Amino acid sequence: MAGLPLSRIKVLDLTRARAGPTAVRQLADWGADVIKIEAPGADEELGGARHGFDFQNLHRNKRSMTLDLKSAEGKEIFFKLAATADVIVENYRANVKHRLGVDYEAVRKINPRIVYGSISGFGQDGPYAPRAGVDQIAQGMGGLMSITGLPGQGPVRVGVPIADLTAGMYLALGIMMALFDRDVTGEGRWVHTSLLEAQIAMLDFQATRWTVKGEIPPQAGNDHPTGIPTGVFPTTDGHINIAASGPGLYKRFCEAVGHPGLVDDAAYKTSALRSQNRKALNARIGEITKLKPSQYWIELLSEAGVPCGPIYTIDQTFADPQVQHLGMAVPVTHPTLGPQKLLRNAINMTRTPNHMRTPAPELGQHTGSVLKDLGYSESQIAALRAGKAI
Repeated sequence: MAGLPLSRIKVLDLTRARAGPTAVRQLADWGADVIKIEAPGADEELGGARHGFDFQNLHRNKRSMTLDLKSAEGKEIFFKLAATADVIVENYRANVKHRLGVDYEAVRKINPRIVYGSISGFGQDGPYAPRAGVDQIAQGMGGLMSITGLPGQGPVRVGVPIADLTAGMYLALGIMMALFDRDVTGEGRWVHTSLLEAQIAMLDFQATRWTVKGEIPPQAGNDHPTGIPTGVFPTTDGHINIAASGPGLYKRFCEAVGHPGLVDDAAYKTSALRSQNRKALNARIGEITKLKPSQYWIELLSEAGVPCGPIYTIDQTFADPQVQHLGMAVPVTHPTLGPQKLLRNAINMTRTPNHMRTPAPELGQHTGSVLKDLGYSESQIAALRAGKAI
């Protein structure tokens, strides 16, 4: 779409499931012309039903064409498309693209400007490279499940596919850097990451507790692992989050809730003591917060500059006035499904509307128009369909 930042970029999307489509969605949302290449008669078992909420949210703002990359005719069409593309994205197992003959080196021979993006489960080489990888496996291997959940609970997965999502975001960032570099060098690059790499990178300070200090982080439940007191506290009508770590915030919190004596209490006077006596301090705070409703504390603490907030179910999240103001649920009309609301991109940019342009395409909806743009005639397209190349 003209006027959007990536409107001059053409993307061939070979992805399925979630990590790859998440990367491509970042490009599609900001105007890239994305052609989603799917096998003829493909089901979307790994990405959910085509008319399901997940597929619709992952594949909006794209075109779809069917193409059999295992056939000579299909591969010929792919390379014609690749010759003028800017970006190709795939998330096959590491060896599959080479077996199909559509890997970076093969494409680079006909288009040295191509930026080729790949996501795999465990990396493009190494002992686990050939393995299939999915989000929960990466959460476990990447250490996340060992620090999620209540102390002593045993391993717990995060409630969203965090390895898939972050791998997709990292790849999109890498693709953008490669495109930026191409403007200077004239050459593309192979950009790749994996679910395992993304998950380990997202451990952030929990990982460096080990790499720098030799500490193995334990499960901390709803408490922040190092910032105390930060956690979930009871109220008369539910629970709220309060983050009052650090001397300044802790002092403001104690004064706001009417217990300034906690500031100089011998058991909690320093950050180290508050960490050492975390359970007792949390219990003291809980005895205070359980006397009033959630909204009372949120208003009081917000006025005092202490970070706090409600703990919502998803329906409550979308009913919140700030969330409604942000417009996170964006309407789009699907020709079969009718009006629906999908999640908008979280990036805001001046002079650029952040809206849904088109719903997710039907299987092969744009095959004919893409081939016509390549110069194929109606009879040639019909012959390709008859031969099941498309």
